[in-house]
Amino acid sequence: MIGFENVRKEYPGGTLAVEDFTLEIASHEAVALVGTSGSGKTTLMRMINRMVDPTSGRVTIDGEDVAGMNPVALRRSIGYVMQASGLLPHRTVLDNITTVPVLRGTSKTAARERARELMHIVGLDPALATRYPAQLSGGQQQRVGVARGLAADPNILLMDEPFGAVDPIVRDELQGELQRLQRELRKTIVFVTHDIDEAFRIGDRVVILRPGGRIAQVGTPQEILAAPADDFVASFVGADRGARTLHIERIEGRDVIVDADGRAAGVLSAAPARGGADEDRADGTSASTAGQEPPR
Repeated sequence: MIGFENVRKEYPGGTLAVEDFTLEIASHEAVALVGTSGSGKTTLMRMINRMVDPTSGRVTIDGEDVAGMNPVALRRSIGYVMQASGLLPHRTVLDNITTVPVLRGTSKTAARERARELMHIVGLDPALATRYPAQLSGGQQQRVGVARGLAADPNILLMDEPFGAVDPIVRDELQGELQRLQRELRKTIVFVTHDIDEAFRIGDRVVILRPGGRIAQVGTPQEILAAPADDFVASFVGADRGARTLHIERIEGRDVIVDADGRAAGVLSAAPARGGADEDRADGTSASTAGQEPPR
């Protein structure tokens, strides 16, 4: 479990990044921090692995204050995936993935064997193992970044706008891949994004931040859409947009989900059993909606 207790971060010169932030993140939970620039979301995430230390307050992992932990050892125990992957350009794909396990004492042979397994898990062609980052597409680089973040089998995975630098089609694919990985691996994920749709897709819970790291609302995507805390949240999530305002119409004997602009978004069907092939999505809609991406 990750805990933030009355955390404040003020930089030299008086810039206040985070005013007073308190939150608990449960083990195996995926939490998305979402907000505009200046909302403190990246600062908060970097407090977990001590890339940033709070001015006051505490950040804890399983009840232990991270301020008392060795920062290098802490960072090596936590997976970290950033925008544009941050791969080492002079190392091959395989060697990029093995970096942290080798630093932690794993033999190169064992680390490379695990790296090949992770390439398969994140959907990378084994033939890419000997290539360098510059020889990969943006989507492939991000998959390598995810594999590297998982290489030491961390309990916690921090993701700082990891898919922000790729095109929308690849981004959608990577988001789906992360959802699949989370169902299989059940890591504790802290995911930073400025995109509310991405936050709703990835997060079991979503934390919407105002400037200064002030919490506007915390909840599941369903809870936030059903009852925005105030006008700021309603505007931020687009609660009044046509794509968000859905209703059901009976068409040729079937219940069709239609948005406020009259566009079909899917077909309503009985919710499948949890864990089935058509497992319910985090936004509460069934994945069996006429072959289309359900509304987010």
